Amino acid sequence: MASNHKSSAARPVSRGGVGLTGRPPSGIRPLSGNRVATAMPPGTARPGSRGGPIGTGGVLSSQIKVADRPVTQQGLTGMKTGMKGPQRQILDKSYYLGLLRSKISELTTEVNKLQKEIEMYNQENSVYLSYEKRAETLAAEIKEFQGQLADYNMLVDKLNTNTEMEEVMNDYNMLKAQNDRETQSMDVIFTERQAKEKQMRSVEEEIEQEKQAADDIIKNMSLENQVKYLEMKATNEKLLQELDTLQQQLDSQNMKKESMEAEIAHSQVKQEAVLLHEKLYELESHRDQMIAEDKSIGSPMEERQKLLKQVKDDNQEIASMERQLTDIKEKINQFNEEIRQLDMDLEEHQDSTNYGWKITEKNTESFKKQV
Repeated sequence: MASNHKSSAARPVSRGGVGLTGRPPSGIRPLSGNRVATAMPPGTARPGSRGGPIGTGGVLSSQIKVADRPVTQQGLTGMKTGMKGPQRQILDKSYYLGLLRSKISELTTEVNKLQKEIEMYNQENSVYLSYEKRAETLAAEIKEFQGQLADYNMLVDKLNTNTEMEEVMNDYNMLKAQNDRETQSMDVIFTERQAKEKQMRSVEEEIEQEKQAADDIIKNMSLENQVKYLEMKATNEKLLQELDTLQQQLDSQNMKKESMEAEIAHSQVKQEAVLLHEKLYELESHRDQMIAEDKSIGSPMEERQKLLKQVKDDNQEIASMERQLTDIKEKINQFNEEIRQLDMDLEEHQDSTNYGWKITEKNTESFKKQV
């Protein structure tokens, strides 16, 4: 401390600055008295110098003042930050073990904290479930009480309006009959539901059996057929996806069409516009057809050659048909001649058979006479 409070007269002039007394060197502006007083307050010194304590903080923790930036021959100089406190020189095994233990203790503390939070959440969840069950039972009770209250209110209304007992009994009987009908319909619906569920289970079992049979068939296939089957299956799935996409698009287009038709139905102007568009479409189609016919029709010479060619083809076809007709007529005449010849042969055969029978009868009669 004595060195920090030495007399200013005994302080020599430094190379980069001046002392508090004595004539300053040429070219250096002497500091004013106030500047000297604020530049180095008593009991303080520049960070990192021998005249003051070593700073323990970094640049962010140090308090920088404009008065602490001394003016030198070279201009303003930056503050020299102080070094941190003493550090460990050798990072041996014990250092890392200590660091590891500290981290393990921190992790253990955090795990214990999370475990406590989990237990608390589990307790809250169990309490919530119990509360939820209790709320359901209370809601059922409230619903029942509301029904009873409605009945009592209706009875009070009947009493206040001096309704006869017969009317009340008639309403009661009517409601009872309605409830009985609804109960019967509910029983029928419940029975049908059970039958449908049973049918669905049987269908699902059949589907599983068919799948199992298909899997067995696929396993018994050759490798080439299995690869082909997988490719076809992938193609089928892809096509099904495309079909779904197209079906969605079709549905959207149908909905759009229905909405547009509804809009058109409520607007006379739009209906007339639709009729004009349809007429325009028909006229454009007729125009395109006429243009196509005009393009197909050639020049007169081409039409003449086309007609001549068509006449020649028709004549050739007629000649060939006449030849075929002549051949057919000749064959018919030949068949008729053969039929006539067969008829004549058949008649001759029948005549000879009748003559033989007559001779046999005469011989039999003569034999009988002789006997």
